[in-house]
Amino acid sequence: MAKKMLDGNGAAAEALRLTRPKVVAVYPITPQSTISETMAEFVDFGKLDAEYIRVESEHSAMSACVAAGLAGVRTTTATASQGLALMNEVLSMASGLRIPMVMPVVNRGLAAPWTLQCEHGDAMNARDTGWMQFYCQNVQEIFDMILMGVKIAEDSRVLLPMMVCFDGFFLSHSMQKLEIPTQEEVDEFIGEYVAKNMYLDTEDPMFCCDLTGPEDFTEMRYQQKVGMDNATVVAAEVMDEFAAKFGRKMTQVESYLTEDADAVLVALGSMNGTIKYVVNKMRAEGKKVGMVKLTQFRPFPAALVREALKDVPVVGVFDRSSCMGNYNGPLWNETAGALTRTNVDLRHFIGGLGGRDVPAVNVERMFNELLEIKAGTRTENTEWIDLKEGAMEIRQVTKYVRD
Repeated sequence: MAKKMLDGNGAAAEALRLTRPKVVAVYPITPQSTISETMAEFVDFGKLDAEYIRVESEHSAMSACVAAGLAGVRTTTATASQGLALMNEVLSMASGLRIPMVMPVVNRGLAAPWTLQCEHGDAMNARDTGWMQFYCQNVQEIFDMILMGVKIAEDSRVLLPMMVCFDGFFLSHSMQKLEIPTQEEVDEFIGEYVAKNMYLDTEDPMFCCDLTGPEDFTEMRYQQKVGMDNATVVAAEVMDEFAAKFGRKMTQVESYLTEDADAVLVALGSMNGTIKYVVNKMRAEGKKVGMVKLTQFRPFPAALVREALKDVPVVGVFDRSSCMGNYNGPLWNETAGALTRTNVDLRHFIGGLGGRDVPAVNVERMFNELLEIKAGTRTENTEWIDLKEGAMEIRQVTKYVRD
């Protein structure tokens, strides 16, 4: 197995290449653009036998991928932020037509205010479109999850599209060493693409996305629901198979030092590396804290989360998205649902928006507040954990008065 230095976007492109898509339709957008550029180079230099479609927007990119999937070939695209928002109309077409594609989503905040930096609000905005969502902590996980994602999505029990999400700049432009299997090994693991369920075939004609009346609509939605439910089982199987073949094990929910913990933090994405570092530091100081890292967000692995947290007195959930108008952020809401009818004291934190770093000092602050709640010396936590003073006075443009 070869070792390479790649950033997150390079790892995503290399993994996509090894899955042998036949149609690639991508529109560049920061911080995803180098995925688009690298895939074009692969096709141009003969490293990938595929049709590369130069589309005029992300909406067109997803439309082309849906058509390619129905035509019976493996297809892919990639996006971020406003690009994902522009795709939104077609996302539900892909999932409703059961197109089993994998799309890297390089997480970046949605405007306004305008930002090129990381937060999870773009993918959270699309969390109920019928797509699976998996979040990565490091560059190796991006590569591995794309390979596993193709196998999960194409399983006849699932047949749903997947977003492989990773933090813009923190991972997309972070150079890390990773292991790359051979093309033959990937072919053996994934297998050839076989169109199932809905496809265009003159020998087996069918309606695809016809105008459906109320007498059938519920049942077709239920078919998607069953596929989404099956995805949790299939993902566990594929992760075990991947570990046996390539020696690297990913899990849908990773518990770290939670067995005797007084307080645990739950999070998605690259910040889990910092959280694990702080857990080790505070454990060395005699403070019983732990971490639960979620790789799988859609379908939400409620039973696994409940099992991991059911005996923890105080749990904090860290959302890297604000989810305006909801009671708390999306990860908190899902976790709260999983912990219904338990005695867990569940608290919410928001931070890291618009590319703001999540340093160890803020993670330690969250843990200390949770421990104080457990001890009874504090009743409320600081929800917006990295909010500056005078927040209501900040404006995008400062008015200068001429002398």
